[in-house]
Amino acid sequence: MNHITSPNEPYPSPSALEQATTAHTQGRFRIASRKLPILKSGPIDALGARLGIPVPEMIFGDNLFSITHVPTGWGIAFSAEPALGLVDKTGERMLRVAYAGEWSSSRERTSAGISEVVKPYDWSYSTAYAGTETPGHNKDGEEKKLAGGPDTPAIPLELLRRRDPILFADEVVLYESELDDNGISILSVKARVMEHRMLLLCRLFMRLDNVVVRVRDTRVYVDFDADVVVREYTAREDNFANVKRNLLMSGLMPDAITIAMRDSNQLAHLLPTVEQMIESVSLGRGS
Repeated sequence: MNHITSPNEPYPSPSALEQATTAHTQGRFRIASRKLPILKSGPIDALGARLGIPVPEMIFGDNLFSITHVPTGWGIAFSAEPALGLVDKTGERMLRVAYAGEWSSSRERTSAGISEVVKPYDWSYSTAYAGTETPGHNKDGEEKKLAGGPDTPAIPLELLRRRDPILFADEVVLYESELDDNGISILSVKARVMEHRMLLLCRLFMRLDNVVVRVRDTRVYVDFDADVVVREYTAREDNFANVKRNLLMSGLMPDAITIAMRDSNQLAHLLPTVEQMIESVSLGRGS
């Protein structure tokens, strides 16, 4: 890999992207993940200009996780830019802290290519991103894409509880912000692949101290034997005080509560569900 000295020099090269991509084939599916360093200043400025908002402090714009059904071309991919593209830019969902205006103003002034006039946007970087789908086509030319309905199957949790050998696993961070020391907002993807099935979890974890806690999960389940994909999106949230109270009532001591408030795995089950959606697509040879 060539050493690049200029922050505006093109990076990474196509060959570097290929070298950073790890792929695994299971059944008729290709699973790929890519992890690269935080974007340099030039690409950050370009991304901010395209999005129209300042980007998070830690933006992994070249990172990717994708699943492709090779025979039909159907696929779903997870990356930072389309996720940030769904962040509210109207200000209607903008959360407030004591000095939110000052914070937002300073972020605007330090993002090149964006007007210094303070633009309203959801600076918690909360997104309802559930992946970028590429429709496929079967041998008869019929389009295949995710859709919901009364007969949509649920993700078979009992099968996922089996201790099947894991053939491929990875975790990819797409972006992270400490919200100027007011909490955390992180979007990440992790997946595990077994012989007959796989599960991907894309999670947004956002905690704005003394205001709100959010967990938005997208799960993608793949049945390699039947060539069936199920996507489930679940949004949970509660106000900060309720979450701390529930942790206290569970018997945790104050120090343990502080640690738990930083761990989405300890908080997700405590949050009420505010939105849920499930879709599936059958990509099998007879579909």
